[in-house]
Amino acid sequence: MNRYSLSLLALGITCSVGYAEVSLPAYFSDNMIVQQNSALVVSGHSSRPGSTVTVTPGWSNRKYTATVNHDGVFSLSVPTPKAGGPFTLAVSDGDLLTFDNVLSGEVWLCSGQSNMEMPVKGWGQVMNWEKELAEAGHPSIRLLQIKRVKSSVPLTASEIEVTGNGWAECSPVSVENFSAVAYFYARALADKLNVPVGVIDTSWGGTPAEAWTSIQTLRHVVGIDRHASEIADCGGDMARLKAKHEKDLSAWADEMNACDPGMDGDKAVWGAVPQSGWNTMELPGAMEYKGLPDYDGSVWFQRVIEIPESWEGKEVTLNVGRIDDEDVTYFNGVEVGRGGGYWIPRSYKVPASVVKAGKALVAVKVQDNSGTGGICGDASEMSVESGNERISLSGIWNYHIGVPLDKQPRRPESPESQNYPGNLYNSMIHPLNDFPIKGAIWYQGESNVDRWEQYTPLFQAMIGSWRDDRGTDFPFYFVQLANFLDRHDVQPGSTWAHLREAQANALQLDNTGMAVAIDIGEAYDIHPKNKQEIGERLARASLAGTYGKGIYAPPALSSMKVKGNKAVITMDNPVTVRGDKATGFVICGADMVFHRADVTVDKNIITVTSPDVSRPVAVRYGWADNPACNVYGTDGLPVAPFRTDCYR
Repeated sequence: MNRYSLSLLALGITCSVGYAEVSLPAYFSDNMIVQQNSALVVSGHSSRPGSTVTVTPGWSNRKYTATVNHDGVFSLSVPTPKAGGPFTLAVSDGDLLTFDNVLSGEVWLCSGQSNMEMPVKGWGQVMNWEKELAEAGHPSIRLLQIKRVKSSVPLTASEIEVTGNGWAECSPVSVENFSAVAYFYARALADKLNVPVGVIDTSWGGTPAEAWTSIQTLRHVVGIDRHASEIADCGGDMARLKAKHEKDLSAWADEMNACDPGMDGDKAVWGAVPQSGWNTMELPGAMEYKGLPDYDGSVWFQRVIEIPESWEGKEVTLNVGRIDDEDVTYFNGVEVGRGGGYWIPRSYKVPASVVKAGKALVAVKVQDNSGTGGICGDASEMSVESGNERISLSGIWNYHIGVPLDKQPRRPESPESQNYPGNLYNSMIHPLNDFPIKGAIWYQGESNVDRWEQYTPLFQAMIGSWRDDRGTDFPFYFVQLANFLDRHDVQPGSTWAHLREAQANALQLDNTGMAVAIDIGEAYDIHPKNKQEIGERLARASLAGTYGKGIYAPPALSSMKVKGNKAVITMDNPVTVRGDKATGFVICGADMVFHRADVTVDKNIITVTSPDVSRPVAVRYGWADNPACNVYGTDGLPVAPFRTDCYR
């Protein structure tokens, strides 16, 4: 960005330096791209109330003007041209501000959690990232990354924060830490449309959909409406929000204790008294691999050790390994520490008054929220120490399930957290509302899996609120969650399957499309490396749905008929099978007990049977956390998971 005006005398030397009285939102910069054939809102501040601001776009012979009001604010609208450039964009209130290398083309907003945030290299390292970086010189693709900030009140355009100097030409350097999905999407669009493409990365890993939704919208979403109304009543005042949070946290702790068999009120019974009849587990190690497969929630661990007489009355250090995800740790019934954070070593001081010679009980309540969990790390990280003396804690521990995750009340988020309702909408979506876009792509849902029942209304309300903000039902394309975790042939209660269905329900909204990823996930990595295919599928949906180029029609369920012991599925388009036989289907009778199915495929007819089901009632496909799916359309697009029933 070039700023001209003002000379100053410094150290006796006259130097011409850049300066301007006008300030604009941070998405105005050199290398910016504007949405073609739209209206660019140029609003900002000037230190000269009453003056005239003139905007001169290089693509037009016209000048556009606005008067600066008494608060120093101005705003005007400038028509944008068809795709092309580069142009200059000049803004002046007497002092000149010029933006160079401006393009006009297609601009897309790219949002979500970590799978949208995941960079080409950086912490993500997509498939073949070295080659991708080497070939990432695309000057007609422009990248803008919004800084990850949060706010309890909606920010204005002038308060938006961006990384670097704003918009950047796509290059191996600029794309290295940029959203891989956004980049691959832009690359596919630019290749097919032959116009400049800009992508705005506004994403934050680990965040739920309600953080990206306005509080006013959330007031009307079932399941979060009361909480959102209470937040709205606080008016963004942080002191009031914190007071509400403390009240919510106290109520949550009471609820947790009430459903935890290891607690009696606020007293940790299982932290004070050795229990009999428990199972055993060798630690350290993830509990999913040592007796609790696919378990999320709390687990109590106990181990009795012998304290030497020489330690009595002395402070000791208790090291309980690397906890995944949270812990509360007790020594002889006294809480000595608690911590949060994945795979972080826990080390606590045990007060001298608690240390007695003889048998002592070490108890750890571990809370695992997703994936693997437990007391992990290396055996050397588990010990009780006094001076140079050490008692190892690795080995056999007793354990007992506390409260499964789906039976726990949800812990209230802090109002200072990025996960708090509305906090990311306020800071990373709302301030962009004046900047014209063609549409949006979205990759999120992992952080809402445990609340899949809420996601159908929440997700659709979020989309609606973004559209209402801009006064248009702009195109919205999203990624259905990829396969993840251990593989099961039959898993009717899969929360991941339910969440995928909740995502697919948004297809009932106009101008939406879904990229299916059920075939390219990774069992033990929630961040699949094949982001190229995700970007391509989103682009195929967009090219067909928004630009009228090609057809995007993955086969979908049309109907099911029962003929004797057979369930005959009719798809709306022909399907093909990759492999010897179709996999991923389960079938049940009136008892609603599902069984792995035998399947034959003939064009768009899928016949499903099982020797365990004489009279079929329902069929499901891809209904598991990590199903084995191999049915595709003739165009190579995977069939999305579906079911013919609505049984929970």
